[in-house]
Amino acid sequence: MSMNRYGVIAQRHWARWLPRQYAAISDPESFFTTLGEEVARQIDDLTDELAGEIGQGDSYLARVGQLLAARAIAEELILPQRVLSEAELAADDDQEDVKPECGEWPVVVDRGHPSWAEVNAEQHERASDPESS
Repeated sequence: MSMNRYGVIAQRHWARWLPRQYAAISDPESFFTTLGEEVARQIDDLTDELAGEIGQGDSYLARVGQLLAARAIAEELILPQRVLSEAELAADDDQEDVKPECGEWPVVVDRGHPSWAEVNAEQHERASDPESS
């Protein structure tokens, strides 16, 4: 049995933002496969519940849009509860508290940033060899 997209999202999130909880899982593949299936069922159930409130007299395209919106709302409500738990607090108080919302934001590196030369060289390399990205 393979892991669905919710299981993959959870596994990546936990490995990055909840390392102690992730390390405590004895069989991550099984755990996240099961979690993904449970989350998918919850999202499907909530989508059905929300879709039941949608008017039946609408056009096909309006109904499709409403169903997609219902699914997006269901994901927005369930994913933070089951999949995207808050990050563990850093053990070192000097570290900046970084909490992801619904995904990971890229770091902005300008000319004054210590990593500017490295990032700039990487960007030039990618621009000259588009197949490497």
